[in-house]
Amino acid sequence: MTDVVFIASKTLGMMVRMETWFVVLLALALLALWRGRLSLAKYLIFIVFSAILALTIFPLGSGLIAPLESQYPARPAVDHVDTIIVLGGDEDLPAYRRWGGLQVNSAGERFIEGLALSRRFAQAKLVYTGGTSDLGANQGRHAPAKMMVKAWVDFGITPDRILVESASRNTAENATMTRTLLQPAEGQVHLLVTSAAHMPRAMRTFERAGWTGLVAWPIDYRSGPTVWTAGWALDDHLQDLNSSLREYVGLLAYQVAGH
Repeated sequence: MTDVVFIASKTLGMMVRMETWFVVLLALALLALWRGRLSLAKYLIFIVFSAILALTIFPLGSGLIAPLESQYPARPAVDHVDTIIVLGGDEDLPAYRRWGGLQVNSAGERFIEGLALSRRFAQAKLVYTGGTSDLGANQGRHAPAKMMVKAWVDFGITPDRILVESASRNTAENATMTRTLLQPAEGQVHLLVTSAAHMPRAMRTFERAGWTGLVAWPIDYRSGPTVWTAGWALDDHLQDLNSSLREYVGLLAYQVAGH
């Protein structure tokens, strides 16, 4: 059942991406042209062109992602920390598999903040939770954790402070498998480090899995002080819109699934 839910979540994730709908509409336009329905083809092409132009100029995703990022305060005041939990998803696995070394994606702040926090709270355990979430990935599932942990050690964190959970494939599994690994005690304080837009779903998932003493530590912010500043950046605007849609759909799906 867990595998069915995982496959369904990955499929749903592809469907909420805007470029998926662009491809679908263009495919329908080509089909309409093939069948001689010129008016329908023009209409579909106009929709795709208008959507791409609007998304290129306006940061439509910023307006959606900002409410997610503002639900938890940045850098909250904490005096004592027992565990720093860094959620995976910041690794660039194709580049790592080809070149080795430390390869991170646009969420690389997770790794950096984990390193900074481990130096600030020198007695806290540093936990990396996450394996590869690729469909059908049996070999190399532990590569993300292996890469990140080696990099932390290279930056001076002693191995005895680092704990690894490298089998989880999504946030729900992060929560349950990390709890099994740590067996957290009552009264302990755990910093949860992940991207700000992902933090609402992560916190709710961990709390529903039985975690207490969690403190949200959001990083990797995407929204600026002025949400609706126009520009010419399709790639950035598309990434923000996809991220926000994924999180809203993920919140709904996790609620329905009981995560």
